[in-house]
Amino acid sequence: MALKKTSKLPQAATLKQILKRCSSLGRKQGMGEEEGLPVDVPKGHFAVYVGENRSRFIVPISLLSHPEFQILLRAAEEEFGFNHEMGLTIPCEEVAFRSLTCLLG
Repeated sequence: MALKKTSKLPQAATLKQILKRCSSLGRKQGMGEEEGLPVDVPKGHFAVYVGENRSRFIVPISLLSHPEFQILLRAAEEEFGFNHEMGLTIPCEEVAFRSLTCLLG
C-alpha cells in the first residue's frame, strides 16, 4: 500500500521545518531558548512525542533518512499536521516505536 504525498512542500523543506522546531538545528541557526526550542536536545537529535500518553523521545537526525521512519512522519502529517503547538507527534504505540528506533539506530 503506497502512501500518497499530501504536503504541498517538497519533502526536504518539510523536514527542515520539523528540525527547526524540534531540534538543536534551530539553536544553531540563531534561534534560542526564548523561542521555545528544547534546550535538552543534543546536537544532531530531535524530540518526538509518541503514543496516547505522548511520551517524549530524543532521536538522532540520521533516522530521517530511513524509509520506515519517513512512513511514520507521513502518518504524523496526515493525522496531526505539522503546524500545531504540540510538537512532532508520531501516531504509533510506544513499544513499536522503541523497537523501530532500536532497529534503525
